[in-house]
Amino acid sequence: MDFITLVLLSFGLAADAFAVSLSDGMCSKKVTKNNALAVATSFGFYQALMPVLGYFLGCTFADIVGKFQHWVALFLLSAIGINMIWDTIKETKDPNCTQTRNIFTFKNLTLQGIATSIDALAVGVSLAVIQANVVSSALVIGIITFASCFVGVLIGHKFGSILGCRAKLAGGILLILIGIRIFFKCI
Repeated sequence: MDFITLVLLSFGLAADAFAVSLSDGMCSKKVTKNNALAVATSFGFYQALMPVLGYFLGCTFADIVGKFQHWVALFLLSAIGINMIWDTIKETKDPNCTQTRNIFTFKNLTLQGIATSIDALAVGVSLAVIQANVVSSALVIGIITFASCFVGVLIGHKFGSILGCRAKLAGGILLILIGIRIFFKCI
């Protein structure tokens, strides 16, 4: 695989993670560079790890992943989105409309990272079939995802501070829609 193709593949794989990082940035009252780094690191790590796993697990596991990846992504992203919407409903009763839950927890970022990188597992199998260098491919995928998500959190926060309380609601809806998009894209 040539470098241009790998870069385009990497941006394609990073698209869902970028959208979720936008949502994370929108839904937090305070976003620090450490928060943006945590999101970018989590998403970049899982986007780099999944192709390596897919590469080594081979085509047998790809059949299983192919059958269930859309269900896993739909479930994880919808659960997180519903939780954010529920938090918004609770917060609207608070006149100050303050963020009550830290969305930058290890658990939340791990779930989001896995949910947005499941398709990269199948890409890893494809890399094995074409005998691509999985280490350099995974590094490019991880770096592009990292950079996209770091910027995504900061852009999302900028829009979130404009939207106020509605940002968390929009973020929750966005996560559910991303899950639905992944679901229907893979059927």
